[in-house]
Amino acid sequence: MDLATLALFLPACFALNMAPGPNNLLSVSNSTRYGYRTACVAGVGRLLAFAGMIALTSAGLAVVLQTSELLFYGIKIVGAAYLFYLAWQLWRADPGVENAVNGVPAGTLTLARQEFLVAAGNPKAILIFTAFLPQFVDPNQAVTPQFAVLGALFLALELIAIGAYAYMGLHMRRWFAKPRGQRIFNRCCAGLLSAAASVLLMARRA
Repeated sequence: MDLATLALFLPACFALNMAPGPNNLLSVSNSTRYGYRTACVAGVGRLLAFAGMIALTSAGLAVVLQTSELLFYGIKIVGAAYLFYLAWQLWRADPGVENAVNGVPAGTLTLARQEFLVAAGNPKAILIFTAFLPQFVDPNQAVTPQFAVLGALFLALELIAIGAYAYMGLHMRRWFAKPRGQRIFNRCCAGLLSAAASVLLMARRA
């Protein structure tokens, strides 16, 4: 893989990483509610899901998802249902209880699992990998090592995106310090997650 290919790949990839979506919204919400470090650690769950998708794409198994309408829509419905569940949890969240823990991480593994399930529940993500990554692969060279490099770069840029959105949430924390402000923020996030779930339900295969 030459430098010219990387020069094209990196900005295009970073634009995908930084695009607003359910996972990036979770980073903002988690950072605002539980702190920057907790949000970043929770983001590892998302990275694991994406790493699995990249491996599936490299192995050619993503073709099954592209050709199986039942599997695609099954994953889509489950993913959207989980987003609606998270939205409902945020809507009902009690700011008073969150203040009582005073910054103590509310189950980092639980938050990481949320990140993983939101990423894994979006079948469009693996189709993006299927359509996007191969554009930068030279068929005249070994394909698997190229996918490994591109996948590693994608995950590194995704980590930067997690940090950027968590940093945004950290600064928003000051604006929503009081319980009333926290409730407004939680319900705004709940609305956005519900909107993301609705978009996911309307998604079609490429």
